[in-house]
Amino acid sequence: MKNIFLILLSLGLFVSCKTNDKVTDTKKDKIISSHSSDSLTIDGDDLEYDLVIQDAKFISWLQSNAKPKGAYTQNDLENKNIRYSTEWNLRASQPDHYNANLYPHAINYQKNIDYGYDLNYRLYNYFIYFQNTYNQNLLDGRIPTN
Repeated sequence: MKNIFLILLSLGLFVSCKTNDKVTDTKKDKIISSHSSDSLTIDGDDLEYDLVIQDAKFISWLQSNAKPKGAYTQNDLENKNIRYSTEWNLRASQPDHYNANLYPHAINYQKNIDYGYDLNYRLYNYFIYFQNTYNQNLLDGRIPTN
């Protein structure tokens, strides 16, 4: 089992990815979502990837502003997350041009890995939340509303 830990944002996003060597579709169905006052976790006994976001404001935002699950296909979310993480990584690699406090680390999101619907849904919504909260434009020269 491989463990990858990335602190994406000093403002509160923490991503932990645990991977097994083989991927099965049944594991995606066993995702359990839980949250406390300061963190939201996607986990499960057989889950291969964990996304932990430690930002109480994001949890509230997700519950009140995000489109419901099912509003996007997993393929749509994956395509958006590839674009967002690519731009994020570009900014993280240029601390002289972009605020290093907002982009302290690169995001290790890979297009050839099936992270499952729930992780993609929450990561995508974090990108939307981040852009709106910190007035950042990661794509298309505009801040998306969701």
